Amino acid sequence: MSTPNEAQTAARTERSQRRPVSSWREHHGWSAANSLRRLASKPVGSLLTIAVMGLALALPLAFYLLLSNVQSLGDALGRNQVINVFLKTDQVASNAQLLAKKIEQHDGVANVTVKSPQEGLDELSKMQGFSDSLHALDNNPLPYVLLVQPQDGVSADTANQLVDDLRNEQGVDVVQDSGTWRQRLDALLGVGNRAVLILAGLFALAVLLVVGNTVRVDITSRADEIGVLKLIGASRAFVRRPYLYAGIWYGLFSGVLAVALAIAIEFALADPVARLSQVYEGKLHVGGLPPWLLLAVPVAAAVLGWLGARLVSAWQLRRAA
Repeated sequence: MSTPNEAQTAARTERSQRRPVSSWREHHGWSAANSLRRLASKPVGSLLTIAVMGLALALPLAFYLLLSNVQSLGDALGRNQVINVFLKTDQVASNAQLLAKKIEQHDGVANVTVKSPQEGLDELSKMQGFSDSLHALDNNPLPYVLLVQPQDGVSADTANQLVDDLRNEQGVDVVQDSGTWRQRLDALLGVGNRAVLILAGLFALAVLLVVGNTVRVDITSRADEIGVLKLIGASRAFVRRPYLYAGIWYGLFSGVLAVALAIAIEFALADPVARLSQVYEGKLHVGGLPPWLLLAVPVAAAVLGWLGARLVSAWQLRRAA
């Protein structure tokens, strides 16, 4: 059993261990609140800085929104157009059905429809200028045709491989494919994805520079105050902590503004997109930005703001030492 003196000593030791942690936590809370008050004390400058950063972050979001819907637009315009497989004229119905079942097992194929020679002849007879000519034919010269529908979102490489495999099938005469359209669209999407990444990187760098310059000006204007803090023994971490929180606030508010602008763009495009979808008989489905991205942008912007403030404040305080 411990004596009273030992218990008192243990209590004092526990309080001394808790005091630094409590002081550190209190200073973090004070730094966060104080940096927010500093931003509110100069509303015009703070709002201009947040507006510039918010617009910079909103641009990649707008491009991402546009790019994410190019896929849907491509599908509506016929990105996954049917591949027409014309069989040789000596192929009968049973051969066409067997080949259709075999092709349906191929990767990237959604379904296969068999069109008989009589169905093809009926379609031609409905076209203007063909009905009289068809009556003069002694027999039906049209072959069986397999209409191969690729799966939604199939890549150009997969579609090209499918076309090559179809050409090598026994009994196939001609394969008619609009692969050039798919290749062009996939190339466009590749360029767009790379452009969005480059823009995001450039604008992230812009956020770092804006926050860094703002913090640099603030530190310079408070050089005397920082000097007094150092004279009384304040550490560099203690001195720069309010500026780090200022960077976080700048980044967080600019991220929220960027998300608000992106949502506003979605609403502004809602009516024109709805009319465009009606033109394409509801095949065009335009989506908005995913929720995870809308939540991630303010967090990422706050991290960028903290990083910009951290780099500049460390450099400035090292110079002032």
